[in-house]
Amino acid sequence: MPANPIDGFTVDPTELQYIGEDLQRPECILAERDGSLWVADARGGVVYIRPDGSQRIITQSVAGDFAAASDESKRFTEGTLPNGLAFAENGDILIFNFGTDLLEVMTREGETRTLYDQIDGQPIGKVNFVLRDSKNRIWITVSTRVKNWMDAAISRIVDGYVALVDERGIRIVADGFAFTNEIRLDAAEEWLYVVETTGRKVTRLKVAPDGELSQRETYGPEDTGGFIDGIAFDAFGNLWGTHILHDRLFAITPDGDLRVILDDTVAAPLEAFFAAFAEDRATPDHMLACGGSVATWMASITFGGPDLRTAYIGSLRGTRIPYFRSPVAGLAPVHW
Repeated sequence: MPANPIDGFTVDPTELQYIGEDLQRPECILAERDGSLWVADARGGVVYIRPDGSQRIITQSVAGDFAAASDESKRFTEGTLPNGLAFAENGDILIFNFGTDLLEVMTREGETRTLYDQIDGQPIGKVNFVLRDSKNRIWITVSTRVKNWMDAAISRIVDGYVALVDERGIRIVADGFAFTNEIRLDAAEEWLYVVETTGRKVTRLKVAPDGELSQRETYGPEDTGGFIDGIAFDAFGNLWGTHILHDRLFAITPDGDLRVILDDTVAAPLEAFFAAFAEDRATPDHMLACGGSVATWMASITFGGPDLRTAYIGSLRGTRIPYFRSPVAGLAPVHW
């Protein structure tokens, strides 16, 4: 195998560049070939950032709950909270709304409608991420069936699942995950990679032609050392990921080794949280005390730019998007 492009590569947090201003909870980022970005925003839709850096909010109606919340935990658990994003085949935007627990679709002009609010006759649960594959199937993750996600994230509950939307409708295809978060398919779409946030690991499952999943196994370290949120493949086969409470960016190589690429960890509150988590006494306040200065709850990694070598970092508590040049291009998404 040729040398890995990320060998020896690290990013100094002080050398990051930024794009976007006054964003609200820019968790997930979609990139287009011309340099445009579509960023999830807690005002109820997305912020469209043009290649020249100018931006505008696109939503059916602007919500002010996130900015006005006086209680920090309610800020991240109530109201409309667009989270996972994916482009539909026609260019519309699929949105998994972490606040309303709906799978929505929004046109680029802001018209929004609900696609699914139930599965098997029951509420979907705490929706998280959405992914479209080359067969135009939609893969979705539900972190937990607990309404308040922070209660699940500070516990050892294992009730997350992965569902699939295809010509048969919507159905659960894998269950029993420790706070299911982002998912990705490899280049051949042979394996589905699933983040288990509170499990602190990535799990993968073999994808059958009909979308059924099997051969569940851990990919990379059994314990990556932190709560993972977002993941994305590069063209070499490295799986990049974020440790949200550390504000740390890492990659799992094709050999299964973990490499830290960017680290903005503030140690004391993080150690206090994990000590409390291990003893089942963690509270939302423990979580809210964690985070660095770069992205503040680093949540996702997206490769963009014409050559897919601009790496953008999404976050839950930031107001702009950090980015840097990667030594390797990202894996081209299905809409590229």
